[in-house]
Amino acid sequence: MKFFTYLKRTVSLVMAGALALSTAGAVFFTDSMTAKAEVYWPSSVETTSGAAIVMEQETGTILYAKNVDTAYYPASITKILTGYLAVENCQLDEVVTFSEEAVYGCESGSSSIARDVGEEMTLEQCLYGMMLESANECAYAIAEHVSGDLDSFVALMNETAAELGCKNTHFSNANGLPDEEHYTTAYDFALIARAAYSNKTFATIMGTKTYTIPPTNKHEEETLLNNHHAMLNYYKTSQYLYDYCTGGKTGYTEAANSTLVTYAEKDGMTLVCVVMNAESPAHYVDTRTLFDYCFDNFTVLNVSENANLYTNSSSWNTGALGVSEEFVSIDSDGVVVLPKTADIADCTLTVEPVSGEEGVIGRLVYTYGEHEVGGANILYTADADASSDADSSDASGDSSSSADSDLSDTSTAYPFHNLSEEEGGSSLKYFRINIVFILFVIALAVVLFFLIKILRKKLGKLRIRRNRKSREERPRSKDRYRKIDRSRRRRNRRRR
Repeated sequence: MKFFTYLKRTVSLVMAGALALSTAGAVFFTDSMTAKAEVYWPSSVETTSGAAIVMEQETGTILYAKNVDTAYYPASITKILTGYLAVENCQLDEVVTFSEEAVYGCESGSSSIARDVGEEMTLEQCLYGMMLESANECAYAIAEHVSGDLDSFVALMNETAAELGCKNTHFSNANGLPDEEHYTTAYDFALIARAAYSNKTFATIMGTKTYTIPPTNKHEEETLLNNHHAMLNYYKTSQYLYDYCTGGKTGYTEAANSTLVTYAEKDGMTLVCVVMNAESPAHYVDTRTLFDYCFDNFTVLNVSENANLYTNSSSWNTGALGVSEEFVSIDSDGVVVLPKTADIADCTLTVEPVSGEEGVIGRLVYTYGEHEVGGANILYTADADASSDADSSDASGDSSSSADSDLSDTSTAYPFHNLSEEEGGSSLKYFRINIVFILFVIALAVVLFFLIKILRKKLGKLRIRRNRKSREERPRSKDRYRKIDRSRRRRNRRRR
């Protein structure tokens, strides 16, 4: 009975040990890939404006948000979209002619540089008049020049806003004058402002402090323009000048209150801030507060300098790339934006396939907590083309064979092994070494070895005890037999 008791205890010990180890291994195996340092996203800053947002220009990462999906009247920051569409669709030296509708179709007393009907200016001069002095007649004339008439241009504005991802935006004019059907949100307009700043020509115009329009066919003298953005230009006050400001646009109507779009660059990071429904001067105060806070608490990291396609631990979640390292590189322009307390290793990495973009076979996308913080394209190099051409030449003797056509299809030339063939993955068999799993198996084997050793030791002790008991019982048996033999002899004697 004791033998079976010991056996039962030992087996229970083995099972308990295996269960504990497998549980710990499962936690380690999964959590080692996903568990990160506790996510901290700086947010301890207060603003008084109705809505505000700070977005990093390169990645689109939102660093601060307040009422960003609430619709407000944008006022003259609308002109950022007007100017962006003009630069994207026209040449700066094109001549714009002011129509009667452009000159007299705007609200009396609103911002203007007093253009006349039939006046001619280049598109560039009109853009400076609109962006620096917020001239409404320039916005109207630009809209007519780009699309032929205002209604067609407004349709283009709404179409472009939708393409940029705007969800709660609708425009009804090109200058931002009050209209119940002319509204947007801080988030939506941040998308517009970010797109506009990506156009270097238009970014230069928005960052210009002063500009002079030469004499025109209607004005014999020059027209001096001043940027009204108080964080950029000392126009009426120097109180709100900000050293890192690179441009922006002001806006104000009684219905909209003060609105403001501002760009700032510091330590390799470019931010765009949109403030809406603010009581002056809160739009300047809040913008400066948000810029200082974001520059102090966030940083930009270059992906190619801080990550590796083959050694980054996050790649455990995405599978291996089916390409040779010498043919693949990470785009040096790719960046992520993180709190200064975090590192790129704290992020979750996913790999997304990319098709139709020359030279790009995929994209690394980094997420920190609930925030998508940037990424980088995965590129194939010129060496890959040369290698494929060489292989093709060796096989067929024709350097212009099908290798070229294969390379044009990035999903075929450099497939992802972690994707299905329908998604552009590879059907090639491959082996992937997982160090964590190997260590887990080794640890389990070691534990089982020691448990078996303990079990054998226990069984050996049981055998020794049984042998001792057997030897102790033998003398008693002999005495018993002797007594029986003596009693038999006595009975035999009596009979005789």
